[in-house]
Amino acid sequence: MDKTQSYDIFLMAPPGLEQPLAEEASECGFAEPCVVPGGVETRGPWSEVMRANLVLRGAGRVLVRIGGFPAVHLAQLDKRARKFAWGDFLRPDVPIRVEAVSRKSKIYHAGAAKQRIERAITGEFGAPISDEADIRLMLRIERDFCTFSIDTSGEALHKRGHKEAVGKAPMRETMAALFLRQCGFDGTEPVLDPMCGSGSFVIEAAEWAAGLAPGRTRSFAFEQLAGFDAAKWQAMRVDAGEGGKPESRYCGSDRNAGAIEASGANAARAGVAELCDFHQRSVSDIRPSEGRPGLVIVNPPYGARIGDQARLRSLYGSLGKVLMDRFSGWRVGMITSEMSLARSTRLPFKPPGPVVDHGGIKVRLYQTPALR
Repeated sequence: MDKTQSYDIFLMAPPGLEQPLAEEASECGFAEPCVVPGGVETRGPWSEVMRANLVLRGAGRVLVRIGGFPAVHLAQLDKRARKFAWGDFLRPDVPIRVEAVSRKSKIYHAGAAKQRIERAITGEFGAPISDEADIRLMLRIERDFCTFSIDTSGEALHKRGHKEAVGKAPMRETMAALFLRQCGFDGTEPVLDPMCGSGSFVIEAAEWAAGLAPGRTRSFAFEQLAGFDAAKWQAMRVDAGEGGKPESRYCGSDRNAGAIEASGANAARAGVAELCDFHQRSVSDIRPSEGRPGLVIVNPPYGARIGDQARLRSLYGSLGKVLMDRFSGWRVGMITSEMSLARSTRLPFKPPGPVVDHGGIKVRLYQTPALR
């Protein structure tokens, strides 16, 4: 790969959360991030591809467009694929997984197109094809133009590499980071999650506040590509693991002892245990931490998975009362699937955020201004 050439980079986001990812990309210095359905587009040299995987808290994957050509039938696709400069990006000793989609094109059979690309790669270049491969090459045929992209992340980026224990209906770390950003969190204020489960919100907030890059402890698919600059990557990673000492505390509570144990273990693996406090408590027993007000962020159960609506309305009502009584000056961010459940809290919510798919359930973020 040409290390000076600029590439189209696509940062995947859950539909509905593209805007906060664009804000994060802009804040991190990526070039002119542009919101598109399902993510954010930017451009940059290969070093920016590596940096995006390392530092962006909200991106689900980082895809890079490596080239393309027009083709109106399979023979033309085959011929041009055999002339494509695969060696600029792929290695002949590393297995490749090919995926293909076709829209509004004369080549309408994606499966046949996929086979042609696989044959071109093995026949002309020699790389093996495997459905289990870490390197994923994606062909998109749209209006008779074939575009090739590589998934440079490998495993999805919410897998930070330090969260082993998860509770029921866990919030993905990438989604937790984007919801925190939507709530106006900037890494300086205290955070409390009164139903913390396995600790996603609390740990994300603590890492963010400490300046720890989310990808600092894991590997990525781009490390297996041609021209990978190991020295440059190592230099990037050195800075990524150097955290600061924020003054605020990041707190989680849950009535389930197992959840508290899991949260503590996950925070320790993430290297932020000393910034976090986890306590086994029911909602009625939560209290704000000392010092300045901050953000209460919570992803309560919402019926589609856990519990029934009547019991849940009571739980939401109790939570709302405690927050109004004890958390003056704090803001609240609540993720839930039902407006009626949010209203059960009687909190002064602003209009809800866009619909977001959370494990097959359509949820929205409800936010309050500072409580009075």
